[in-house]
Amino acid sequence: MTLLTLGINHKTAPVEIREKVAFAAENLGRALKELLSQDAVNEAAILSTCNRTELYCSLNRADHEILINWISHFHHLQNEDLAPYIYSYTDNEAVQHILRVASGLDSLVMGEPQILGQIKDAYTQATDAGAIGQQLNRLFQHTFSVAKEVRTNTAIGSNPVSVAFAAVSLAKQIFTNLSEHTALLIGAGETIELVARHLKEQGIKKIIVANRTVERAQLLASQFEGEAIPLAEMPDRLVEADIVISSTASQLPILGKGAVESALKQRKHKPIFMVDIAVPRDIEPEVNKLRDIYLYTVDDLHEVIEENRKSRQAAAEEAEEIIENQVEHFMGWLRSLDSVDSIRSFRSQSELTRDACVKQAERQLAAGKDPQEVMNELARTLTNKLIHEPTVQMNQAAFEGRKNILEAAQELFNLKDND
Repeated sequence: MTLLTLGINHKTAPVEIREKVAFAAENLGRALKELLSQDAVNEAAILSTCNRTELYCSLNRADHEILINWISHFHHLQNEDLAPYIYSYTDNEAVQHILRVASGLDSLVMGEPQILGQIKDAYTQATDAGAIGQQLNRLFQHTFSVAKEVRTNTAIGSNPVSVAFAAVSLAKQIFTNLSEHTALLIGAGETIELVARHLKEQGIKKIIVANRTVERAQLLASQFEGEAIPLAEMPDRLVEADIVISSTASQLPILGKGAVESALKQRKHKPIFMVDIAVPRDIEPEVNKLRDIYLYTVDDLHEVIEENRKSRQAAAEEAEEIIENQVEHFMGWLRSLDSVDSIRSFRSQSELTRDACVKQAERQLAAGKDPQEVMNELARTLTNKLIHEPTVQMNQAAFEGRKNILEAAQELFNLKDND
């Protein structure tokens, strides 16, 4: 069995590539079933976020081409379109990678906590799809435990700088005084909630939340004295927005060039600052060609995030030490699986020997033999039978000069040298 991780992330691929291989939540169950049907794939889980798409698999053999072919076929892409952006890890490197990801060490924002919840969701979805077996189950449980240890014993998650914080920080660079401006937030998930909280802390004048489910928009907007609108009204209300920040799960853009052009005319070309955090993107890339539009994607937030990375470097080094130790711990468990069949066979053989000796003792007791003599003979007989085969093999090894067998026996049976 081989553990193999394959994927792309914000370090290896720009957003226009990442959005092509993102998995919509409604397609995940079908994707997992198709992935499991591939030759050599025994277990699988899929993690798909705005910054990464990764496959975690247990395979019969180490062959990442199987996974590249599958992901290309599923998303109707050519292998050569993805090859320059893909990375893959096997066994201990695969374990190290998922531990780093879950601990926030591989995130765009170092130490951000959202990724652990996303990995837990990926595990739950894979479990529900029947795609998780012994190896991946143990790997994910170990991952959750290590991520908790890293966050408890290091400062990696203290004062976290999220993508949402970075977006608001960028807005402050463009609009010095946010108290004079209105923000239109598209979506009502965790990221948008963080954006709204940071904007409120910076004294934003007004928040408008647009979402397909108005009830969710109202629930979010009410926390920040904002206004909730259905997504269908968003193009008409765009004229009011100085700041637009979008993060939905839509597979297609929900804000196009035409709607933005119309809003700009009504605003007499007063500038609009936009941040599209979603992958796939919510705002058509062509919008960036318009004058008086400042459109940023999640990939454009690096300067703010780099400061965060530097401040967390010491904590990251501590976290890496924890992960290094825990990788070896997991690989030890994985290697121990190779002994399962041998241990089971040895135990079964020993139990058969025991049962035969016990039956012989029971017959002797039934015949009226002295119980103490029966117990002594039982112990002697059982001992002789259990050590007979190992003794024969050690004698034969000594006769043939195979010292490695004798050294292995010393270790296996924890034998002490006689003085």
